[in-house]
Amino acid sequence: MTNTWMKAVDECSRSALASGDLQPVQSEQLVLEEAGLRFIVRWVSSLAAKDAARDSGEDSGEEVAIPGGPRDPDFNPFLNPDPELTVGPLGDEHVVILNKFPLCERHLVLARRSFEEQLLPLTRSDFTALATIMGEAGGTGLYNGGTAAGASQRHKHLQWIPDTPGNACLDFHAEGLPSDLPELGQATHAALTMKHCFVRVHCGRDVPLEAAAQSLLAGFERACQQLNLTPGTDGLLPPFNLLAGNGWLLLVPRSQECFDEISISAVGFGGTLYTRNREQMETLRQVGPLQALAAVGC
Repeated sequence: MTNTWMKAVDECSRSALASGDLQPVQSEQLVLEEAGLRFIVRWVSSLAAKDAARDSGEDSGEEVAIPGGPRDPDFNPFLNPDPELTVGPLGDEHVVILNKFPLCERHLVLARRSFEEQLLPLTRSDFTALATIMGEAGGTGLYNGGTAAGASQRHKHLQWIPDTPGNACLDFHAEGLPSDLPELGQATHAALTMKHCFVRVHCGRDVPLEAAAQSLLAGFERACQQLNLTPGTDGLLPPFNLLAGNGWLLLVPRSQECFDEISISAVGFGGTLYTRNREQMETLRQVGPLQALAAVGC
């Protein structure tokens, strides 16, 4: 498979960096090990720019999983995305956008072209968009379902990050999961005390598009059924996080966004946690990352 999308992403990134439209996050980090899991905790020292952009109404990317000011319910960076950050259309229903404040290089937003609520169930077309990028470049798909799950925008969108050392991914949990599950087999991880469901799926680099999209959709529906995550009368799901990659899908229902003012989004369940200051890093060191994750789960 050619690297068409990654070439376009890199070209757009170079241009957006030169113009100042793309503002990479700078961070310091520490490693915390708990129950055999190796967490990376990052203090994001450049979030002042993110806060200023959000407060002025210029934010054009998914929140970096850290609270820093009121969300503007009327601002939608994905309906008419910044052309300097727009990589291009993905199928008939999605557009690929560079995250203005990326957690890493090639951090992408896969947004619906037309507005849909973030808490609507994910569809075949959503997973087709994700499988297109994953089929070319592997990586991890992320979804923050609702404010309580760390989403800063109501407009429906997935995120994608590459398989780069230090990035969140489901390999983080590999040693605690069975290696012989068939496709759509379900599992839980002994170290995770909140409600959650892992489902074995067929996805990743060079997996045929239709097969990956169908497997991801079936895995999502299987996990929702297992966790009794069903739409209400308004058609919206309760808050949840989703991660997908390297043959697994993880679904985690959420009860709240923050633990001790530390915002946690999907990347936290893939082994990376982001803090606003060093004091919050120390909080996580003292209580342990797993307690923080349990507190925001169900």
